[in-house]
Amino acid sequence: MRTVENGGVACNCRIRRRSYYGFRELGLLKKPQILRILRNVSMISLLRNGLYTRCPSPARNTCIFSMDAREKSRSTILETSRHNRVPVYVMMPVDTFGFDPSGSPMIRKIKALTVSLKALKLAGVHGIAVEVWWGIVERFSPVAYDWSLYEQLFQLISRLGLKLHVDLSFHSNRRTSSGGNGDVSLPLWILEIGEHNKDIYYRDQNGFSNDDYLTLGVDQLPLFCGRTALQCYEDFMFSFVNKFESFFGNVIEEISVGLGPSGELRYPAHPFGDGRWKFPGIGEFQCYDKYMMEDLRMAASQEGKPQWGDKGPQNAGYYNSLPSGVPFFEEGEDGFLSDYGRFFLEWYSGRLIHHADVILAKAANILKQYQGNERTTVTLVAKIGGIYWSYHTVSHPAELTAGYYNTACRDGYDPVALMLSRHGAALHVSCLEMRDSDTSPACLCSPEGLLEQIRTVSKKRIINVIGRNNNERFDKTGLWQIYANCCHPQSEFVTSFTFFRMNEKIFRVENWTNFVPFVKKMSN
Repeated sequence: MRTVENGGVACNCRIRRRSYYGFRELGLLKKPQILRILRNVSMISLLRNGLYTRCPSPARNTCIFSMDAREKSRSTILETSRHNRVPVYVMMPVDTFGFDPSGSPMIRKIKALTVSLKALKLAGVHGIAVEVWWGIVERFSPVAYDWSLYEQLFQLISRLGLKLHVDLSFHSNRRTSSGGNGDVSLPLWILEIGEHNKDIYYRDQNGFSNDDYLTLGVDQLPLFCGRTALQCYEDFMFSFVNKFESFFGNVIEEISVGLGPSGELRYPAHPFGDGRWKFPGIGEFQCYDKYMMEDLRMAASQEGKPQWGDKGPQNAGYYNSLPSGVPFFEEGEDGFLSDYGRFFLEWYSGRLIHHADVILAKAANILKQYQGNERTTVTLVAKIGGIYWSYHTVSHPAELTAGYYNTACRDGYDPVALMLSRHGAALHVSCLEMRDSDTSPACLCSPEGLLEQIRTVSKKRIINVIGRNNNERFDKTGLWQIYANCCHPQSEFVTSFTFFRMNEKIFRVENWTNFVPFVKKMSN
């Protein structure tokens, strides 16, 4: 192993084939405050004290937009001829939803929400991203769907002239929602099954389970009142389409299908909020529920190495280990390049890709009747995790534990992109606001390298990319980085951007005066 100029490392490896849930009070603005902002939106100058300044183009009698000198030096996309129109969606706050005294779902503070949505529309926002929670719609019992909350919300958004990015969310956010007041669990009847069988959830090497998402080991097992997990997802999608097909194309433009924790295609290798993991730990493999272990034993037997099926790697460190000094993630005989290492990583990542392949095939089949008509066409979307730390290593351990077999020797995102291309699905990736310099060099991070890799495979497999920010950013530098990534000369496949997410901060004057010009620049 040797250091190379870009701060990473070069390797000597050879590439081989082979609830209950509670809801926090909605933190939106009071109506008088929003009305003041609404009156001032049209007065915010895009060309004065804003995100960019106007200057003559030396090439033609048009104008280009430029940042300050430091930001300008980082970009090659200033000319308007290189600008792609990228519509901006803003994701709703999770704590919009609640329940009335009878237990029916409701939208809290709907008047304040309405005024906030009007402000976003006036600012040039194209649409709203809404998480449609399995744990709300099918909360109490199997196949008992209550769409009333979303019917009311979608009608409101439609009346305001906004479009919809719908995120079908088969996960829980109980560990990721701040303060725990916007929690949405899995359906209560799923949790009841989980109380008697913890193996319906992913487990780590110490037996700790994660009830954010069902393990892919139960995809084909009829453990859920006679249905498999895949059948539960498919029935939910069928019910959604039947309820809201009149919105397709004219209001609902994008549908993201949840594939794992946080809706992303990955294992919960870096559990947030329960004290097990903290950044920039490499995480742990999540294959120790009995159903995945049974699958591993079968795969090992088929390989002619039954001893490989007894357990996952025993020398792969712990959640908060760093890459150096962890034998499995080094180039030794017991590492990721060994025959066993390759076998395990191919199985671990392959099961994840197969999980997504089956779900997206079902989703594409449900949606295909709407794809022949331009007026009803919607974009099918799949999210992946932005695992950008430990990227400047040979083994990329944080990605390996998350299920992406991506190393300095192997492109782990190309198989994902190939699978998405079969279903005509777009790839949704985060980190568009980030630069390599945002984190300590000791963390070996490269969000820019990760995005460049995603950009390359999306171009190769001819799939569209949808972007999202990983961290909340309202400063000019962060917003400019988003714009630069969306409108990069090689980013012709970036079709939209989702700003994560709406809250009271977005409407503060110091943030609003940056956000509005950013939206206008992206959308025009």
